[in-house]
Amino acid sequence: MPAIALAGLWFGGEALAVVASIAIAVAWSTRPLGAPTPREQPRDGVTGLPLRAEAVEIMGMLLDDAAATARSTTCFVLGLDDPVALAREMPETEFDLILRRTGERLRGILRDSDRLARLEGARFAIMLNPTAYPDLEAMIQLAQRLQAACELPLPISGHTVAATCHVGFCQMGRSPARSGEALLSAAETAAMQASRSGPSAIRAYSNDQHRAVGAQVSPNRIAREAIENGQVTTLFQPQLDTDTGALSGVQAVARWIRNPVEGAPDVEDVMGTIDSPHLRERLAEIMLYQSLTALREWERRGIATGPVSLPFCAGLLGNPKLPERLKWEFDRFDVAPAQIRLVLMQDVMAHLNDEVIWLNLGAVATLGCGIELAGFGNGPLSVSAIRRTAARRLRIHRSLVSKLDSHDEQRQSVAALIAMAEKLGLETLADGVGSTAEHTLLAQLGCRHVQGKAIARPMAMGDLCEWEHRHRAKLAATPRLLQGGGV
Repeated sequence: MPAIALAGLWFGGEALAVVASIAIAVAWSTRPLGAPTPREQPRDGVTGLPLRAEAVEIMGMLLDDAAATARSTTCFVLGLDDPVALAREMPETEFDLILRRTGERLRGILRDSDRLARLEGARFAIMLNPTAYPDLEAMIQLAQRLQAACELPLPISGHTVAATCHVGFCQMGRSPARSGEALLSAAETAAMQASRSGPSAIRAYSNDQHRAVGAQVSPNRIAREAIENGQVTTLFQPQLDTDTGALSGVQAVARWIRNPVEGAPDVEDVMGTIDSPHLRERLAEIMLYQSLTALREWERRGIATGPVSLPFCAGLLGNPKLPERLKWEFDRFDVAPAQIRLVLMQDVMAHLNDEVIWLNLGAVATLGCGIELAGFGNGPLSVSAIRRTAARRLRIHRSLVSKLDSHDEQRQSVAALIAMAEKLGLETLADGVGSTAEHTLLAQLGCRHVQGKAIARPMAMGDLCEWEHRHRAKLAATPRLLQGGGV
């Protein structure tokens, strides 16, 4: 400024203007730029978090910062397990609330300098601010803390939801390329591997995973080709009576015979991967045929399995000819209608005012089939709906069963649900029993039937015969208390 003033005195106004413009240009070109910031991007309407495009940009800036300061960063992807089924069992507003609370819980675990974003579906990206030497063990421990925070039971609209979640992560040094897109994609690949490994799984990225993922294929297309090519089969998961320990029934589940499309995701549950009403109806018809075939074979071998529980969607129940079709199938296979239980999924509850569905439910109950209501305690299920469907059994949702032995509030909720069912004269079945402790506690609370991996995993028709023989022998060898006090 003194130089500019002196130039004005010596050379006049024109020289002053020239010197001032030069000074301003030099000042602008040498201004401090500071740290780059991501461009303004639209935010997620549910959680208020950045979306994928901004997450890629943020991840790229963190990578640049890490490289410039000789530090390292890591990207995590956390997703809810089986979000399609979870969303189907509750109103959209409740599912959105779960996503918001999950984002808040993640934010509570992270440092202020770490970044969080919402990805497609029920997934979140966690991007760590660069630190010195973030080893693999520390990242696994952080993944466990993130997972534990998100899996705490969440009270929503008078009931409790205990969703499980999977986590995948990729460290900067293992990224297939040094870019935000590559690191985020690698973490997503690890998360995909975790989701296929069962509930609450954690996986770290490796190059083998990248080669295994391959091209992504539409789940509906996979299911369609699998059904057309006969590559879907029905497996059967045992259900036990908690009073006697005996086999009381089986759950029918659809599984791939083998991966039906080259490069397709190795997803285990067929029903959970498709959202096409037509495909779901076709799959239910196949499962009915294979279940009746199995019942006839088990009877021929002298195996008393009890009824088969079959999932039924609203589309299939909306067929006016359903009762007639069921009667014809029972006669064809010479199977009593009581050997089939129709499991009404949550989408049926929203269509109970449909006259065709309402009439079909009455006709099916009159025919002799049992009716079960899925998702008890974790969805819009009312006493009036229970009465209208003529249900005989309520299925306690697996989110309430998971880690039941370690959460007092969850245990109280399940006890209240079982007591209500008893007052209504209904049996209860706990789905997704994952440990002996959960099995024992459910029996103490009065839940009459249980199923889950702690009992047995789904198996083929022939394998179930062998399992039943072994289970019956084990029960026969178990000492029993006599009324006189002896053994």
